[in-house]
Amino acid sequence: MAELRNGDRVDRITLTGLRVRAHHGVFDFERADGQEFVIDVSVAVDLAAAASGDDLARTVHYGELAEAVVAAVERDPVDLIETVAERVAGVALVWAAVDEVEVTVHKPQAPISVPFTDVSVTIVRGRP
Repeated sequence: MAELRNGDRVDRITLTGLRVRAHHGVFDFERADGQEFVIDVSVAVDLAAAASGDDLARTVHYGELAEAVVAAVERDPVDLIETVAERVAGVALVWAAVDEVEVTVHKPQAPISVPFTDVSVTIVRGRP
């Protein structure tokens, strides 16, 4: 969904609910057993040129983005989902068409001692 920023329209491509089994976490059992992580990624991309020319080369191929995000989450276990989110943002910003990325990493099976539905972190990163 497009949103307003500084009076300009910002187009977005959004992937919601990418499911990845990975071994991130502070505790040894998280690293050994792994768990499911759910990733939401929204990239700000000017879609006008792609739409007017019906040209995949002028946008972000969301299938390739999804595969790259999943591969990034699967590799190299880290302690924090904040680190995972940062990694995913870096992957999305590899596409030249991406001006900004919002990443949410959900950890629905986090080791929390009280009933809960989800734990997540959300970051927004842009080009320097």
